[in-house]
Amino acid sequence: MPELPEVETVRRGLEPVMSGATIKRADVRRPDLRWPLPERMAERLTGRQVRRLRRRSKYVLVDLSGNESLLIHLGMSGRMVISGDVPGSFHHHVLPAERHDHVIFDMDNGARIKFNDARRFGAMDLLDTVGAESHPLLASLGPEPLGNEFHEAYLIEALRKRRMPIKSALLDQKLVAGLGNIYVCEVLHRAGISPIRRADRISEPRIASLVPVIREVLTEAIAAGGSSLRDHRQANGDLGYFQHDFRVYGRESAPCRLNGCAGTVRRVVQSGRSTFYCPQCQR
Repeated sequence: MPELPEVETVRRGLEPVMSGATIKRADVRRPDLRWPLPERMAERLTGRQVRRLRRRSKYVLVDLSGNESLLIHLGMSGRMVISGDVPGSFHHHVLPAERHDHVIFDMDNGARIKFNDARRFGAMDLLDTVGAESHPLLASLGPEPLGNEFHEAYLIEALRKRRMPIKSALLDQKLVAGLGNIYVCEVLHRAGISPIRRADRISEPRIASLVPVIREVLTEAIAAGGSSLRDHRQANGDLGYFQHDFRVYGRESAPCRLNGCAGTVRRVVQSGRSTFYCPQCQR
């Protein structure tokens, strides 16, 4: 499932195409995705101007005129595909609707944006812009890891009584929003912390050291366009390339990439998910 860097990459790709433009026509081609789509969704979107695009955790929020916002979750295989007269680039042919194009936006600037989702694990909803944070999918989320509310003192306090592996704790979206399996593995390797260690037994200085490492990994991944393993592509169709910089994720039995470490990457299963780490340099 796309994590924070992939979703932020998609948001940044959509912003120059959608921000300030009006949805000339919305074509909703099925009644549901993972859940039922909002009533009269096409009618409520058509004619609305896009005021702003923002991201909360793994969700894109499109703020519209009329005080409604479109919430988009990509799910396992969802993609936003841009074609047509994309501002700032050469003309591209408007791509026709295909089998798994479930929602299509034709913008008044000549661009077409299609939400394509072969497995239909994605989701869309319409909500009031004012008070959007109270939406059931957003209400319990923790602070953004790149925001000011996420800092050393917060993380130390949040993990003080977590009697669970540190990896499981960092995957809890109520503790910090947007982190997923890939980037938690990478963060813990850079921080030299074993994913198996109990969170409440890690010293405060080591917990504090996670904050800059989390920001570093996420910032690098966003700059690289995210990680393309199966389905993720940027909104312009390009693949992300941060997967080429993975130090442990997906590298079972490969040599550790930390300079001076002679260890080998190991894979274990935690809560049904694969965890990759180096038992020699992660303690």
